[in-house]
Amino acid sequence: MTSALAAAAIIALTAACGGGGSGGDAQGSATSGGEPVKLNFLSLAWQKESVAANKQIVEEWNKANPGIQVTYVQGSWDNVNDQLVTQFEGGDPPDVIHNDSPALAGFASRGYLLDLKDKLPAELKSDIPQTAWDTVTFGQEGGVYGVPFLQESQVIIANKKLLDAAKVRIPTPDNPWTWDEFAEIARKLTKDGTYGVAWPMKSPVNKTLNLALNFGGTFFQTGPDGKTTVKVGPEEREVLQRIHDQIHKDKSADPKALGMGTADPLPGFYKGEYAMLPVGVYLRQQVAEQAPEDFEWVALPPLKGTSSNQGAVSQTLSIAQDSKHPDEAMKFISFFLNPANQAKLAKGDWLLPTSTKAASDPSLTTEDNGWDVATASAKNLVVAPFLKVNGYDEWKSKVATPALQEYFAGKISLDEVAKRLVEEGNKVLERY
Repeated sequence: MTSALAAAAIIALTAACGGGGSGGDAQGSATSGGEPVKLNFLSLAWQKESVAANKQIVEEWNKANPGIQVTYVQGSWDNVNDQLVTQFEGGDPPDVIHNDSPALAGFASRGYLLDLKDKLPAELKSDIPQTAWDTVTFGQEGGVYGVPFLQESQVIIANKKLLDAAKVRIPTPDNPWTWDEFAEIARKLTKDGTYGVAWPMKSPVNKTLNLALNFGGTFFQTGPDGKTTVKVGPEEREVLQRIHDQIHKDKSADPKALGMGTADPLPGFYKGEYAMLPVGVYLRQQVAEQAPEDFEWVALPPLKGTSSNQGAVSQTLSIAQDSKHPDEAMKFISFFLNPANQAKLAKGDWLLPTSTKAASDPSLTTEDNGWDVATASAKNLVVAPFLKVNGYDEWKSKVATPALQEYFAGKISLDEVAKRLVEEGNKVLERY
């Protein structure tokens, strides 16, 4: 840990233990009967390193703050939102809630989450860019319903030996490949039983929509009446056409990968069946831990269209509206998400911290396991357009997923997929 981050941790810890806000200091936060204030913290960490980091931070807090004691509660991404609805309706939700930004809009609109806009400490607010705050800001009043702390970008994981043998230019964050270069290189790498690229598209929607921002494609538009409709114009068609061309025109993408989940192509990748995988940054962990010892790989930065922008959502910490101790909960969140702790959490999940100070931690800027490329990609993240769309989940599951799967499989044309996304999609959104 750098001295700067260590100092930040000490400052945050001192702030957490010191005065400020209606909660007073940690000792003063004890209940009138002298008992410590008790907070429940629902965590969705699941990877071994991430769970350990979460528990370590909670333990450090509890040791330093005898007047505010936090109980770590293990949750699961698989059923968290159903679980939370039950707890919210029963009036007994956790005080501090780990979730992701797509879930917050619905909970906020139903009055389950506290608006944190006027409770955020200045140091915490200024350390996180506005683009990340945009992922947790909802409603006409611009309420802030969580603190964003981890994000994901799409990068390319590539077989270094195959790139070197083909003598292709290795891109850098300051000079990434364009989509045209990427297509040309994928064609060049397709030979001797190896495909240039594999696109795992079992769940194609978020990946496609996030990448569409490379060309300014948003897929949704909101009219003067406040109603949102689907749009598939030239900007949205760019990425759709380019991925389709790699599969069906250039024959540089393995069609067998289309039905795969994100990690499914890895065994074939290690065997040299394809040279490049466009995936989320977190997949670097599996490659680092599972690849054969003699396998050389490299993480490459996001592609560039008219920009390198990508859509992003955030993992978040929120406070329940029904929490009896919101000020103490905010003090805990401020400590939990100080720069030093965000660096630990990012390393545990192999994701990107929103904290600009955490992003400068040497362990997140090293070339080892592509951390330098991953962390640099955070600058390209903007709020995912679909994040603000009521009815998006139904549009995604009932309309977009089957339509995009058929399109990428070559069963329907670009015009047909565009028509279905718009016409069937607008029927869904009209109900919201």
